[in-house]
Amino acid sequence: MTTAHICIMLAIIVYLGAMLFVGYLCSKKNNDTSDFYLGGRKLGPLVTAMSAEASDMSSWLLMGLPGLAYLSGIADAGWTAIGLAIGTYLNWKIVAKKIRLYTHVAGNSITLPSFFSNRFRDERRILQSIGAIFIVIFFIPYTASGFAACGKLFASLFGVNYLTAMIISAVIIVAYTTLGGFLAASTTDFIQSIIMSIALIIVFCFGISVAGGPDAVISHAKSLPGYLTMMTTYNPETGTEAAYPLINIVSMLAWGLGYFGMPHILLRFMAIEDEKKLSLSRRVATTWVVISLAVAVLIGVIGLGMTEAGSLEMLQGSNSETIIVKIADLLSTYGVLPALLGGTILAGILASTMSTADSQLLAASSAVSSDLLGSILKKKKRQETMLTDRVTLLLIAVIAVIIARNPDSSVFNIVSFAWAGFGAVFGPVVLFALFWRRTNWQGALAGMVSGGVMVFVWKYLVRPNVSFLNFYELLPAFLISSVMIILVSLASKAPSTEITDEFDLVRKKMAE
Repeated sequence: MTTAHICIMLAIIVYLGAMLFVGYLCSKKNNDTSDFYLGGRKLGPLVTAMSAEASDMSSWLLMGLPGLAYLSGIADAGWTAIGLAIGTYLNWKIVAKKIRLYTHVAGNSITLPSFFSNRFRDERRILQSIGAIFIVIFFIPYTASGFAACGKLFASLFGVNYLTAMIISAVIIVAYTTLGGFLAASTTDFIQSIIMSIALIIVFCFGISVAGGPDAVISHAKSLPGYLTMMTTYNPETGTEAAYPLINIVSMLAWGLGYFGMPHILLRFMAIEDEKKLSLSRRVATTWVVISLAVAVLIGVIGLGMTEAGSLEMLQGSNSETIIVKIADLLSTYGVLPALLGGTILAGILASTMSTADSQLLAASSAVSSDLLGSILKKKKRQETMLTDRVTLLLIAVIAVIIARNPDSSVFNIVSFAWAGFGAVFGPVVLFALFWRRTNWQGALAGMVSGGVMVFVWKYLVRPNVSFLNFYELLPAFLISSVMIILVSLASKAPSTEITDEFDLVRKKMAE
């Protein structure tokens, strides 16, 4: 192992050790299930903002987005970034405060499915159970993809066995999440967002320097037809440009709809200590997201400039997603301090993956422990319930590890599908539950089920067979779910006075 690799490994070990230490500290603050899954609603505004966005972005920010821009130009990556930025802002602006207030008023709900059942007085807990099942369906494979990404990162860097690297990564994520629960996940996500930011800055500055300066980067990008416009794309195989169709723009922008239904993001809104501080959280989160997405897209352009300058080899296909890994590896050859900085960059990639995996793991665990088994666990003592929470999380992690055991398994393909699933299953229900007084439990159930089914139907039946309908499944599924909520709610019995009075109470609190 070279000196550079030793320095990189040292930086990563320090980072992983810090995450475990945070988990240990947070474990002392967990007294019951509410603390474990919602941190006792004690998050500060900065931790709320940054942990929400770190758990959102995952390795897509440091690998997928730069790789997309590197290959085909700024159109695909740019429109996706715009959709995500708009969705982030709207989620914080219209959902965050109201869901914090409503979940507290509606039975002090600690999970999204439990909020639905409490909000609509679903005494049979049908909404809670169906919601939990959908969370498990979409989150366990999603978590597995995060474990796999960590394993592939270590395996490619140090030549170690993939399975060993993946299991070690999973054990560390599970350890601090099992110890500290939601508070540990949120605190580590906050730290990880800082590391991700540092990684982006280092790569951005180093890349421009190696590529020959901003002028050289821009000049090369301009020489490639269609590379620097939002309405065309560049084909690296033929060296030609192609028009960027409107259907693609709509598909990319539709990513923003997913935010309204992401359990691991909405939980951050529910957990803030004071809803009045959410305006500060919104400003911090939106600013960080916009800057980070823009820098990530630019890194793809800079990476191509580095390739043109002869500093990096040309990356083809999915290998383009390793552009930041290649830049970090190049940086590590310049000496001990640059190697430590390179290790920080790779820790940033690891952080982006871990920050999403821990949140997904916690959300899937809460779906089983609190939503599916909640009625059984209520009869147990507090210590027994906490033990069950941790065992449930561990079992889900084991299933995710089994799914991720194949080194050739797809890491990123499932991300867009799971994002569509959550956006369509929960997004419309969240919005109608918060903003439409007439919504009832039958409408909510119809919207949840139809949204989830439509994601599968559109992905596997419509898109492959109807060319002009080949756009992202989240949009049609979201619309179908919304229509079903309206139609079924209007066709069935109106909500009780108790439900509408509670809705009016929350609306009054919002106005205060």
